[in-house]
Amino acid sequence: MKAVRVHAYGERARIESVPDPEVAGPLDVLVEVNAAGVCRTDLHILEGQWADKSGVSLPYVIGHENAGTVREVGSAVRNVEPGDKVILHPLVTCGLCRPCRSGDDVHCENSLFPGIDTDGGMAELMLTNARAVVKLDEGLRPADVAALADAGLTAYHAVRKAVPLLYPGTHVVMIGAGGLGHIGLQSLTALTPAEITVVDRSPEALKLAADLGAHHTVTADGGQLEAVREITGGKGAHVVLDFVGESGTEDEGVAMTRNAGSYFVIGYGGAVNVPTIDIISREINLIGNLVGSYNDLDELMTLTARGKVSLRTRTYPLGAALEALDDLDHGRIPGGRAILTS
Repeated sequence: MKAVRVHAYGERARIESVPDPEVAGPLDVLVEVNAAGVCRTDLHILEGQWADKSGVSLPYVIGHENAGTVREVGSAVRNVEPGDKVILHPLVTCGLCRPCRSGDDVHCENSLFPGIDTDGGMAELMLTNARAVVKLDEGLRPADVAALADAGLTAYHAVRKAVPLLYPGTHVVMIGAGGLGHIGLQSLTALTPAEITVVDRSPEALKLAADLGAHHTVTADGGQLEAVREITGGKGAHVVLDFVGESGTEDEGVAMTRNAGSYFVIGYGGAVNVPTIDIISREINLIGNLVGSYNDLDELMTLTARGKVSLRTRTYPLGAALEALDDLDHGRIPGGRAILTS
């Protein structure tokens, strides 16, 4: 099969032919990948940021946002059958450890993360298991939802965690309304009554944010901190969701957070440096966010089927994967997601 593989960090990926994966275990599910999202994490992988954390052996197939058609299943699989359209939770989990049994499968003690620490889905076929597949509503196509498998799921997970903090009368600031943020914004409008301000440097992304229901938009032109303070009456936001997490948004995000507020780190690449006296005296919370659970993905698919969440996408054939990665790296996909299709 054709696949996109990493051979060395700091170099471009390669598109090449590799052996097809095969069903071997009773819970295995082999999926024909009809759509694979291109994520900024893929760029970070190529840069080497994940080398130590993942421990993956090179070369391997990247791609962790996948949807497609079930081709073959193991003998014990009952929840899907060949021909079903599915979206894949990014983790392949065991179902037996304590986190899995408590519904916190994101922290499964025996998980694999295809595209991160094992072969992923920027390929014609991908092997996963029965616990990772969510059947799609008849009105949804794999290309419509693939990027929701990680980017959308991560954004939804963060918003879901913030929901108890965002009662009527609260204010939330979103930093970044691109491929991750525009999904978070739709999740916010679907789940909370909070007043929403979106900060971004892209006029196109800010226009999209306004169209999607943001109450205020602020251009990140150097005056964004003062603009947010003015909008929030000088107090800052109850919740700040940072979908960028680098290039200075870390400091700005903390500064935009009001006393006793919460700063959610979702995008990454930078570093949060806050004096401990500031954390204590302001009683602020710094909250990390990983990808969401299987249940989060199931909820997100329900919202998507109801038209509450949708993706802005640009599609590329699998053979143009390197072009898609390059377009993402150079900001040529503002406010949307790149999807590889077969």
